[in-house]
Amino acid sequence: MRKPPIHKSFFNAFRGIFLMIKHERNFQIELLAFFVNLFLIFYLKLSVTDTILIFIVSFGVLSAEIFNTAIEKICDIIQPEFDRRIGFIKDISAGAVLLITIASVVVGILVYWKYIFN
Repeated sequence: MRKPPIHKSFFNAFRGIFLMIKHERNFQIELLAFFVNLFLIFYLKLSVTDTILIFIVSFGVLSAEIFNTAIEKICDIIQPEFDRRIGFIKDISAGAVLLITIASVVVGILVYWKYIFN
């Protein structure tokens, strides 16, 4: 199978992000949090290092949500009926999103604390 031209690959990737925005509530919430962070970065005039940290954890959460959704969709195709093994897979996938979200909150507190309370 031939690889599609690079512009087609980018189009497909952006379409995937658009589909996440359109259909996935958790992604919408996480995207809103990203935009709040963007506002805070400019409003509080974060340093370059702090801005990079916020970007890394923000994109980490968004990426984890995309992977989680992909895993859940694949599981639903493979086994549309309830199966505790599929439930286990979905739970650990959601757990990965939870872990990076907790890490991002901790990083956010550590970064923003010095700008808000000092």
